[in-house]
Amino acid sequence: MSSTIEPTVGNATLPNAALKYAVTIPIKARYENFIGGKMVPPVKGKYFSNPSPVTGQHLCDVARSTAEDVELALDAAHKAAPAWGKTSPTERARIINKIADRLEENLEAIAVIETIDNGKPVRETMAADLPLAIDHYRYFAGCIRAQEGSLSQLDENTVAYHFHEPLGVVAQIIPWNFPLLMATWKLAPALAAGNAVVLKPAEQTPVSIMAFVELIADLLPPGVLNVVQGFGVEAGKPLASSNRIAKVAFTGETTTGRLIMQYASENIIPVTLELGGKSPNIFFADVMDADDEFFDKALEGFAMFALNQGEVCTCPSRALVQESIYDRFMERAVKRVEAIKMGHPLDPATMIGAQASNDQLEKILSYFDIGQKEGAKILTGGRRQLHDGELKEGYYV
Repeated sequence: MSSTIEPTVGNATLPNAALKYAVTIPIKARYENFIGGKMVPPVKGKYFSNPSPVTGQHLCDVARSTAEDVELALDAAHKAAPAWGKTSPTERARIINKIADRLEENLEAIAVIETIDNGKPVRETMAADLPLAIDHYRYFAGCIRAQEGSLSQLDENTVAYHFHEPLGVVAQIIPWNFPLLMATWKLAPALAAGNAVVLKPAEQTPVSIMAFVELIADLLPPGVLNVVQGFGVEAGKPLASSNRIAKVAFTGETTTGRLIMQYASENIIPVTLELGGKSPNIFFADVMDADDEFFDKALEGFAMFALNQGEVCTCPSRALVQESIYDRFMERAVKRVEAIKMGHPLDPATMIGAQASNDQLEKILSYFDIGQKEGAKILTGGRRQLHDGELKEGYYV
């Protein structure tokens, strides 16, 4: 839903459960693009409504960018890239370590924002997403200091000198299942290598990356990191098809990945794609030879399909069970699944939170119908999870 009406300036209204956390970074009622080290309104003045999956209610307005905004971001990135690329590895490592420090100092606030933005349980954002992101920045800060060129003798008259240099300006398109962590996986190595970045978050989860850039904006030279919000066709396509980028990295569903590859191929631009999957777990009969820790670990592996609400490309979304143990195995497996605690994503005890968007919720519900029409039997769950209070309109299944 887009709007050309000037949104309310101020802070967004958070779920009541957020009040028990130290959310020292407010979620704003409106987010613009981050270009050249500052917030820049979209050229066409349009915004879209961003709901929180926790409540299903409007959270904030976000810039609905177009090709014109992408060009502004590319202008800023190209202006910053030469100087950043010539910055010493020691200095880049120092800055990236400071980014990690800043994240660690504000871990709880950013983790809660990620939960409100994405719907995943706060136990995961606090114990996994943010700590992993922090570690990733520190890892690449160390890598860039340890990286060296090399010399090799080709023959008695020729010596080859191998050295590393940044690509220049790179594009990054981030998915909605791990918004901040996936951004980190792309940003940390790109920044460490001396590249300037234009990043487009998923339109379903635009907030946490903005909280992040506001947190670390003073650490990076203007234009080194630029964030352009918006929809895939309106902002992602102009970015991926631009001849002003040296590479594009994308994580997301396979159909979109094919399009990104096509867009980039028009200018023969290198592409890195991390796409979806339907990962199987295979359980042979000997897994039930004894009711021991090994079998318990197998049941845990079975239940991992629910990790991050099932929003992971490596989740074991298929299980192949040897026929001789099927009935006994599934009886225990269903009990393990039913022990998974659902509830408020901001409750530390919750193991499954909200789906990231209403579209994702509706897609899952449609799969239940398709499966049953094709002869499948639902053993547990299989319906929308209804809650009271502020969760009533949230995206739970």
